[in-house]
Amino acid sequence: MNRPLAISRQDHIVKALDASGAVSVSLLAERLGVSRETIRRDLKALADQGRANIVHGGAARGATAEPSLAARQAANASGKAAIGRKAASFVEEGMVVILDSGSTTLALAYALLERKDITVLTNSLPIALLLCRSPGVKVTMLGGEIDPNDEAAFGLDTLATLEHFRVDLAFIGVGGISPEGEPTDYSRLASEQRHIMMKAGQKVFLLVDHSKFERRTPVKMLVVPRIAGLIVDKPPPKRIAQAFMGRRWPVIQARA
Repeated sequence: MNRPLAISRQDHIVKALDASGAVSVSLLAERLGVSRETIRRDLKALADQGRANIVHGGAARGATAEPSLAARQAANASGKAAIGRKAASFVEEGMVVILDSGSTTLALAYALLERKDITVLTNSLPIALLLCRSPGVKVTMLGGEIDPNDEAAFGLDTLATLEHFRVDLAFIGVGGISPEGEPTDYSRLASEQRHIMMKAGQKVFLLVDHSKFERRTPVKMLVVPRIAGLIVDKPPPKRIAQAFMGRRWPVIQARA
């Protein structure tokens, strides 16, 4: 599949869903000049990303529930790996870093496997399990109630642990980036926890793969006044880029 064309089609489908709430396979195939099978593949990709719900004959606007971690890992894996490698380039020996839960931060964890003398604080079970096997990485698990969908801990216990650490860098994921350039999340608890993680870090990087651009999730994320950078795999749309520029948030593009 020609990926740029696929991305363009999927963006068109998402805009159609936002406008009308539902779309049909036959109408999309006619409008975009492709086969129905191609449209069905696009709808499946969007469903895996949580951006659409497949229904008989087409799709409906995506639900507000976040896709499973396994589904997110499979979506845009190469772009997330590139973001992970770029994010890892900012981590120096002796640093204490926060790795938020999520598929893109998990890609960062893989990029940190060979590092020496770093301390990682994370609420993610897969990240903790991966990095605790690396002799150069000391891992502290931020405890709390486990969300099985995210395979990560959330709650008061998670936040209380952060009070005991000095943190150099915080790497935070987002549920989406609104068309107005606002980071958003799927729940108030997740949003507030990520805000506390940001406040703990001397520098904060948001990890945003291009599938999050213009994705609508329901909760606005509170952010700290100064973001050291948004690490992306592809440039954001013009409107979002202008919003980032207005907030003086540097956009750092990772290379594959």
